[in-house]
Amino acid sequence: MNEVRLATIGSGAIVHSILDGAARTEGIRLEAVYSRREETGRQLADRYGAQKVFTDLDALLADSQVNTVYIASPNLLHYQQTRQALLAGKHVICEKPFCTRGEQVRELAGLAKERRLFLVEAVPTTFLPNYRILQENLPKIGPVKLVLGNYTQYSARYDRLRAGEVCNVFNPAFAGGCLMDINYYNVYLTAALFGPPEAAVYRPNLFENGIDTSGIMEMDYPGFRASLAGAKDARGVSYYQIEGEQGFLYVKDGSNGLAEVRVAAGGRDETFNLQPDPDRWFYEIQGLIPLLLTGDYAGVYSRLDITRTTVEVVEQARQKAGLLFPSV
Repeated sequence: MNEVRLATIGSGAIVHSILDGAARTEGIRLEAVYSRREETGRQLADRYGAQKVFTDLDALLADSQVNTVYIASPNLLHYQQTRQALLAGKHVICEKPFCTRGEQVRELAGLAKERRLFLVEAVPTTFLPNYRILQENLPKIGPVKLVLGNYTQYSARYDRLRAGEVCNVFNPAFAGGCLMDINYYNVYLTAALFGPPEAAVYRPNLFENGIDTSGIMEMDYPGFRASLAGAKDARGVSYYQIEGEQGFLYVKDGSNGLAEVRVAAGGRDETFNLQPDPDRWFYEIQGLIPLLLTGDYAGVYSRLDITRTTVEVVEQARQKAGLLFPSV
């Protein structure tokens, strides 16, 4: 691939974050925008220099100039739209959560490999330079005993929910909720570092419409446990900490960004930050685009293993907790 010619599905804040990173990265440009409303799509296209705006998804996917699709629609639409794009011969970058069921991940991964297409979930975590610090220093703290993560971010949409307005992020019909949003990052980072757990349980705080606005995910591993909290209805300090017999690793601001990493082990206590730019999406795009341009399928597909584990853990735990979504 000589150039990533991108089309976007969705027009929310996350799309702007991705496109801001793309504007600072060689080898990618915005070719087209899809939106249900022409006016919304045109605003996004004009801001980022795209000429084409589509209100028909099939028409977008039929455009031969588009070779890659970035999907940032409501959660429950991810699976079907990703499948459509792959069947149309497009590479796909799909926003998290990738989809709602593990079997969907396996199907889409198989389809991408069969058609020799790139497929990746848009989670910045493993593209961040500070993630490598975690990986490299994990052996120094000895046998792990506890993993403690908290991602708390009070949402203005929670105020709207309490006022009677159900936004997509708090709507079971669109696979919303805290676990499918910010606590997903905690589970993803834990799966990336430690693989699949032996068991997982989710203990949610539920709103009256049955959606989880906060909760705690517990993941059991041989010899240690992870307790991962997420909240969109509270205020607090976000962090991620791995505690071992010989020391600990502390991540400032938690799993979504890895702002800096403190390594306390072997008689030393040091803090590292290889991310002078605060824009985590910039690092994601900077890491992802070279994989696409050089044809590094292995580097892309390996991240699907993390995605599959994350989706399966989230699916099993939320179903046990009684959080059910419509089938697609």
